Amino acid sequence: MAEVTTMRAVTIPEPGGRDALRVEAVDVPECPPGHALVRVAAAGVNRADIVQREGNYRPPAGATQIPGLEVAGTVVSVNQAESAEPAATGAADGSAAGVQAGDRVAALLTGGGYAEYVPVPIGQLMPIPTVTDPHSGAERPMTFAEAAALPEVMATVYSNLFTTARLQPGEWVLIHGGGSGIGTAAIQMAKAHGAKTAVTVGSQRKAEFCRELGADAVINYREEDFVDRIKQITGDAQQPDSPNFFGLPRDDSRRPGADVILDIMGAAYLEKNTEALTRDGRLVVISLQGGAKAELNLGRLMVRRQTVIATTLRARSEEQKAAVVAGLLQDFWPHVASGRIAPVVYRELPIDDVAEAHRLLEDGEAIGKVILKVGAHD
Repeated sequence: MAEVTTMRAVTIPEPGGRDALRVEAVDVPECPPGHALVRVAAAGVNRADIVQREGNYRPPAGATQIPGLEVAGTVVSVNQAESAEPAATGAADGSAAGVQAGDRVAALLTGGGYAEYVPVPIGQLMPIPTVTDPHSGAERPMTFAEAAALPEVMATVYSNLFTTARLQPGEWVLIHGGGSGIGTAAIQMAKAHGAKTAVTVGSQRKAEFCRELGADAVINYREEDFVDRIKQITGDAQQPDSPNFFGLPRDDSRRPGADVILDIMGAAYLEKNTEALTRDGRLVVISLQGGAKAELNLGRLMVRRQTVIATTLRARSEEQKAAVVAGLLQDFWPHVASGRIAPVVYRELPIDDVAEAHRLLEDGEAIGKVILKVGAHD
């Protein structure tokens, strides 16, 4: 590794459209204490990368300008430190000693994934599992492309639906953008948790895919009003036995609506989302594709005891991200290994076709994840 000093990476010299993306030779980054240097085989493409390319989403202070929030690859070296975060990849006690050169890992990043090498905080590494086909029972290694499709979307869903919104078994969750990477992960994770899922989509093709993936209800927002439809869907729903978000018994008269909404639209859907929530409902906003500013009827929010939460994962500290990854590995990674939760990869493209990868997301063509093939691995 000492001889390798340069690597290929995607750079954005100036913000702009897809033609702003460049694949250039840059220096291999240093590996700070408490980090592992990963040789990247595949990188997931996320809408946040597009917003960064456009100049509307600056990386957090100290982060690389190279885009890319999730990768899969092979550990090249580990720079141990006494204060290193617990490792996700090997030792039974979760110590950093569990990470070794040669380990096949997926990783959650603050940036830098569109490159041949990236340093990763040890607490943000995830072991690539051997997966079991749920139908045949046959086992096989998960591919790097499949593994790269998981870290950012699963960590986002885990943090927001289960840690922040505290989605309970039996509750209804409305997932906007059901055919997206976040949406396809959220459907599977919510179902594995015992929740009931409704999703919004913009095409029949995506509607059919979400049904096949296990969504209990699918709403085409181009043809139906999602507020009216979610009320119809949940109108005759049985009251969950679990307590509400506040740990209190639920009202005997349940107001139709979703218990939790996972939203990517922001301002454009804010008022309608609160109307679509039931009493004690929780709205979690994770993206602002429909704008950042809107008016909200606080009186209705108070009467219905609803909660509106807006969060982002990228800007959180290494310690906070390590906690998210640890919880994800404990609660949902076994479902990945069993095949109950599967990566949804729409297309794999070489890193030189990064502009086309962005187009697939921008045009709404992709279902699930688009993956960049970065480097050849054994």
